[in-house]
Amino acid sequence: MARTPAKLDELDLAILTAMHEHQKAGILELSRRTRVARATVQSRIARMEEAGVIASYDPQIDVSAAGFDVEAFVTLEIAQGALEAVAADLAAIPGVLEAYATTGSSDVLCRIGADSHAGLQTVLLSIDRTTSVVRSHSVIVLSTVVPRRTLPLLRTLTPTATSKAPAYRNAH
Repeated sequence: MARTPAKLDELDLAILTAMHEHQKAGILELSRRTRVARATVQSRIARMEEAGVIASYDPQIDVSAAGFDVEAFVTLEIAQGALEAVAADLAAIPGVLEAYATTGSSDVLCRIGADSHAGLQTVLLSIDRTTSVVRSHSVIVLSTVVPRRTLPLLRTLTPTATSKAPAYRNAH
């Protein structure tokens, strides 16, 4: 069931930017940085959480800094109708960091991490042992060219006009 996209305005984008740039900041600090009342910031954040725009407050963990400096992307061709089974199989393998159902010549794209090339081989063999996987193809990551990001995409939105928060409106 598709979710209706949230309508973000300039203040929402300013709050999200402040949250991204100052990840440990609390509501009061975000209020100061955006020059908007604390209650306004708090209600905007609650609305964006409810809409799913703010999906998590998990820390961004650099697995390579934690000793898992081998990373790879793996595409999988799976048996017809086996997406749920392969999802359960992949979730049981600790080295699978994320996996997505895709279109094209493969059915699933996985990002995996390992502590060594031998560890990578162990994860790949675990994936290949699942009964739902027909074929896999892997590529090793040499370096990150563009890290995971979301703000540049959000900034392409044409934000709705800020209807409240006169202090913010007058400052911009």
